[in-house]
Amino acid sequence: MATKKTTEPKIKSEFPTYKGRPLVRCGDTIYYGSMKDKYVIKMEIKSKKEVGGEQIADKVTVQLMYTDSTIRTPRKQIVKSSEKNGLYLALDLAEAWLERNLAHAAKEENQ
Repeated sequence: MATKKTTEPKIKSEFPTYKGRPLVRCGDTIYYGSMKDKYVIKMEIKSKKEVGGEQIADKVTVQLMYTDSTIRTPRKQIVKSSEKNGLYLALDLAEAWLERNLAHAAKEENQ
């Protein structure tokens, strides 16, 4: 008598990730982090420049935002904001802000 094997499909991330967190792009806006967490980063490409025939981000606004859906006003969702030159500097700042604030939020929950 053969036994039936049931295997659940592996869940693949639908989005590219950076340091284990999803990156979702819509036009010139990039969201970094999970909407399930307390915070997410919103990066907006404000200007671009041409380098070697390619358009790359020049000025990028970085915003740390609450994901709480009960906060109706977008301005009240913003915790921190900064502008960086280039996407790499913006991602570095985004990762630092998100890591620090999510760790702090987890610490508050455990108390």
